[in-house]
Amino acid sequence: MKLNEISENPGARKLRMRIGRGIGSGKGKTGGRGVKGQKSRTGVSIKGFEGGQMPLHRRLPKRGFSNVPFAKDYSVVNVGAVQKAIDDGRLNAAETVNAEALVKAGLVRVSADGVRLLNKGAIKAAVTFDVAGASAGAVAAVEAAGGKVNLPAVEA
Repeated sequence: MKLNEISENPGARKLRMRIGRGIGSGKGKTGGRGVKGQKSRTGVSIKGFEGGQMPLHRRLPKRGFSNVPFAKDYSVVNVGAVQKAIDDGRLNAAETVNAEALVKAGLVRVSADGVRLLNKGAIKAAVTFDVAGASAGAVAAVEAAGGKVNLPAVEA
């Protein structure tokens, strides 16, 4: 068998149905939309509409709290991933590991509010971190390995 002789199983890829291409196609004329009415037209968006009755999402009481305008958008990185990057030579354990170093190493993408360090995996290298946030377990793991975590001062 050669590369040019390889073929897919019959029926492995099914072509999409081309609608609105004549009555003989089986999906012509109305194009599967039925007859007349609002939903047969284009640009219709009536997902929660219940024929004039108050929609369910408006009948139910509002609950909870949304912190969207003030929520922080952190990129997360685990201590195990940092240790793997150090072992692979993508991070230098002697230098301070900050958001820029983590982006260069390919561990995180740029985020608006910085990087948060989490405790998943194990860390053996003594590394100094300069991050926006860290879990208590991550701080304990880094300090147990002889490292240090610098966090910004919390405003009261």
